[in-house]
Amino acid sequence: MNDVPPPAAPARTARTLGVITIGQTPRTDLTPELADLLPGVCIAERGALDGLSASEIAELAPVSGDHVMTTRLRDGTAAVVGQEALVRRVQVAILDLQGEVDVLLLACTGTFPEFIHHKPLIEPDHVLAHVLAAVASPTRCVGIICPLAEQEEDAKAKYRALLPGTVALSTAAATPYSTDVASLGVAAKQLRADGAEIIVLDCIGYTARMRSLVVEASGLPVLLARSVAARIAAELLG
Repeated sequence: MNDVPPPAAPARTARTLGVITIGQTPRTDLTPELADLLPGVCIAERGALDGLSASEIAELAPVSGDHVMTTRLRDGTAAVVGQEALVRRVQVAILDLQGEVDVLLLACTGTFPEFIHHKPLIEPDHVLAHVLAAVASPTRCVGIICPLAEQEEDAKAKYRALLPGTVALSTAAATPYSTDVASLGVAAKQLRADGAEIIVLDCIGYTARMRSLVVEASGLPVLLARSVAARIAAELLG
């Protein structure tokens, strides 16, 4: 009697992560690192500023009392925009992309109002704040590096909302959207001098190379927003 081979297992469809940037796609500074952290996962992108001209983006500048945000444009330059002008555009990008993906990642550590979505949405600001809350002792000083000096008070408020009241917060600014990364080393040394025992790079634009630079300059543990978020995505997509 001839052996009958078992039926072939159905081919497994690759899982897809949808990346929503508050800037423009493609995010060639971001998605290759995400791909390395998520082997076998497909990545799709949408940008809140996709299709806009330089003059149209300039019209989205922060207004009085607005939260200041910075992001990367398609040509590699940076733009400063207001949160108020971004909310609707980010929501549209989420609704447009979610039908094509399994999990969504908001590629921004800024704090936004609640978005409408029916696929899991990873918001790095929540993830980073809860990770710090889990590892920061009541006597620990946390150092925060954000892109712009105008964002430092927002960063403090975000982490203060979840961290124990006795945790000290120190901030410094250094943009990830520049070829001159020396300011990151300066910021890292400043935070170490301020007494920081752990540093968080509070922008999705900071790269693994930048994290290594901050570790070298400070000698401290450093949390990188994109890699922390990618590990959550790996759990959801595994």
